[in-house]
Amino acid sequence: MSSEWQPTTLAKFADINPKRPIEKGTIAPFIEMAALPVHSRDVSFSDVSERSFSGGGSKFTNGDTLLARITPCLENGKTALISCLPLNINGHGSTEFIVLAPQIPTDRNFLYYLARSEEFRTFAISRMEGTSGRQRVPNGAVAQFSFLCPPETERKAIGELLAILDDRIYLLRETNATLEAIAQALFKSWFVDFDPVHSKQQGRIAEGMDEATAALFPDSFEQSELGLVPRGWRVTPIYELATYINGAAYKAFEPNLECRGLPIIKIAELKAGVTSQTAYSDVAMPERYRIDIGDILFSWSGNPDTSIDTFVWHHGKAWLNQHIFRVIPHAAGERSFVLQMLKKLRPTFAELARNKQTTGLGHVTVADMKCLFVIHPDKSALDLFHTIVAPIHERIFENEKQAKTLATLRDTLLPRLISGQLRLPESEIQVSMFNE
Repeated sequence: MSSEWQPTTLAKFADINPKRPIEKGTIAPFIEMAALPVHSRDVSFSDVSERSFSGGGSKFTNGDTLLARITPCLENGKTALISCLPLNINGHGSTEFIVLAPQIPTDRNFLYYLARSEEFRTFAISRMEGTSGRQRVPNGAVAQFSFLCPPETERKAIGELLAILDDRIYLLRETNATLEAIAQALFKSWFVDFDPVHSKQQGRIAEGMDEATAALFPDSFEQSELGLVPRGWRVTPIYELATYINGAAYKAFEPNLECRGLPIIKIAELKAGVTSQTAYSDVAMPERYRIDIGDILFSWSGNPDTSIDTFVWHHGKAWLNQHIFRVIPHAAGERSFVLQMLKKLRPTFAELARNKQTTGLGHVTVADMKCLFVIHPDKSALDLFHTIVAPIHERIFENEKQAKTLATLRDTLLPRLISGQLRLPESEIQVSMFNE
């Protein structure tokens, strides 16, 4: 390491909870704890609301780093570099945020990655105070964090290099949000609003649809348990759209932390992927508990707002833990419809889980799914939807895999760059491979 790296403290390097004026009663951008990402850098624009400033809580502006200081959010790594506010407008948020502002503007990236580092987080966690379940790190304790600080030009270069990876991850996920919106819009038009059927009933072809495509849809409606539905389409429980295989009890895997066998996938892994905290199993388990790349997984237990959801598995072979269904559509041509239907029903599933919520957790039962009726189109419409939407889902899948690869590279480089163990030319070569 260069002798130019000098010891310092966070208090000397950054302003902690700096003054960001907002007049009491002003309607200003608001960011809540749930919006803070765990494994990425940015708060989504869609997660910024407008709320009257009460005079309390945190205040921040673009370029500030937000750090969760309360358990378990601090341990989970909730940290963000703010860039989602309108120009020259301050925002406010949770009282459980610590706001870090660089004393030199060009240090914004370096400061964020310093706060993301394992060394900093371990330091902060070790100084948490309070009763069990409500522990938090005091601002003063964070100020005492000491580290070796590189020269300004090197700090800027380190921050910019890591930011290249996060910029690419952000772009991939924004692209995926657009692709998902396209798939959802087509699903809604065909299978919720029944636009092609309404058009045919009125003697015309739906906008953007040719005659051959329109011919695959009915031209009238009939009564059903759900009201008027396209003639010939069935009403069926969501549970009958696929085979749902629940994972095995965690203890049955005889988990180990030595990475022997296959990773055990819990809800944490659905969100973060396989990490250093993931347990493995080399026990001979029934094949039905094995999952692979591309499998549809539905988490039916946990926090109704953050855990009840549908995922496509992006990693390799693994074991499935209980509280998660592996969803197997009855036919290959129905996969896109089943996946999109499960995604559409997320608010319904969350409400079902919330009605059974105890100690913060809720669940969706098989009985619930057998009583939740949906419309099942005929084979011709399903096959056509799959032909159009499957390539969109595949693009989303590939983008997410690339984003996870970039995140792994970022997380590998970050501690070595921040500590000076890895020099910039070596890192730039690794990063350049993803930008060719």
